[in-house]
Amino acid sequence: MYNFDMNESKALLILKLRKIGVSNPEILDCMESIDRSRFVSESFLSRCLEDIALPIDCGQTISQPSLVAFMTQHLEIPQRSKVLEIGTGSGYQTAILSRLASRVYSIERHKKLVDIAKRRLEKLNISNVTILLQDGFFGYAPQAPFDRIIVTAAVEEIPRLVVSQLKVGGIMVVPIGLPNQKQSLLKVVKTEKGLDIKELMSVRFVQMKEGLVKS
Repeated sequence: MYNFDMNESKALLILKLRKIGVSNPEILDCMESIDRSRFVSESFLSRCLEDIALPIDCGQTISQPSLVAFMTQHLEIPQRSKVLEIGTGSGYQTAILSRLASRVYSIERHKKLVDIAKRRLEKLNISNVTILLQDGFFGYAPQAPFDRIIVTAAVEEIPRLVVSQLKVGGIMVVPIGLPNQKQSLLKVVKTEKGLDIKELMSVRFVQMKEGLVKS
């Protein structure tokens, strides 16, 4: 049982999202209807609707709801689109994407997180997502090019192999920066002439790492 008012907490969260400029009604609906409590451990249930990042398995985090909504809005996901997510984590961002895109491919390097996220999405009857145990730096060439790409861990620079899998006219949202230093959330639009890059805000993400963790 929750020891807080879920409806009141959701209302406060949606109000905050509107205040920071999240105005897309589809995204607001997703944030209200997808229960974040399903993506956190039991010990953090009472804080699941606070606008904070929370620890999850494998030393990772579930991002604060406002950041999830903000990043999703800047992806500008078309109704019929194919999205690549790098960093499945808890599966929360994945679930949001699944409501907005036709197809989502999500990459995670930790097998434990892959298994947990798959079970969570199955319980929510989400069937348009494929979660893969892969090294995120390689993207997912078999399904490229993608209409949209979202990276949920910080990288030192825009990963060239990943951005090469973005369609012309496509958008990538990615945090750039070193650990324990200033990181910037970038919106990258791929054009015929190259990349149009815009800095959105300062952020702090866990660092993206190479290789797989199968235990």
